[in-house]
Amino acid sequence: MTTDLNTLLTALYVKIDDHLAGRPRIGRPPKLTDAELVTLAVAQALLGFTSEARWLRFLPVRMPGAFRYLPGQSGYNRRLRAALPLVKQVTRWSAADTDLWTDTTWIVDSTPVECGRSLPTVKRSELAGWAKYGFCRSHSRWFRGLRLHLVCTPAGLPITRALADPEIDERQVLMAIRDHEPRLLDDRPGLLIIADKGYVSRELDRFLAERGVRLIRPSYRNRKPHPGEPLLKSIRQLIESVNDTLEGQLNLEQHGGRTIEGVGVRIAQRLLALTAAIWHNRATGQPVTRSLTAYDH
Repeated sequence: MTTDLNTLLTALYVKIDDHLAGRPRIGRPPKLTDAELVTLAVAQALLGFTSEARWLRFLPVRMPGAFRYLPGQSGYNRRLRAALPLVKQVTRWSAADTDLWTDTTWIVDSTPVECGRSLPTVKRSELAGWAKYGFCRSHSRWFRGLRLHLVCTPAGLPITRALADPEIDERQVLMAIRDHEPRLLDDRPGLLIIADKGYVSRELDRFLAERGVRLIRPSYRNRKPHPGEPLLKSIRQLIESVNDTLEGQLNLEQHGGRTIEGVGVRIAQRLLALTAAIWHNRATGQPVTRSLTAYDH
């Protein structure tokens, strides 16, 4: 196996198709199968196309024959939004197929997902009442939109995530993530979660300790430092680099979604692209696990 885009897409398509084999489907078979649709979405994210119309015009010219059928822009958009549960499933399948999945150290953080620069813009979209006004400490700016709460391994493999109102406390979201998928923690005894100061809370410490999870985060200046706290700064840079990959190479903030389903699937599309690249890099023995340079051109 080689690290080029065609090889990655072929391997991903085969994996999805194998998982979907034998699943009953109601109605006439589509010209573009579900496996082809998800593979098409991953290729779009890796090549940096934020416009679906431009992406569908690009394919026949630069990648002729790569897909046997291409829908129109509206059809592609409709199919992709409806495929959100499948995109999430494929992300989990790909992540679980790596040796990184069983890592007993997690890193958690949140990053803004801007949905509009002004209040009228947000109100005109279907995100009105869902996207809110929030402040991002790491970017030192206010934004209108949502927050992506991402849990990943130190190597950058996404484990789980939540898309939430930016006004909701990060600690509450982390507890909700645990309650939503309790098996993720139960299957990893002795789990260690590394976070920043936004997760300082006695309630959160007690909540996780009762479930056998240890949380390490910087202490306030007037508190006694936790053991190992001097090492946190270098480890915290890992998830910052994951967020930078999502925002810089996979254009997270240029998602273009104007509906709840649209934003959800575009974020899931980028997380799947990142997961698929890590999965393929591990399978081909690449020295840099999270590198996308072999696939983004």
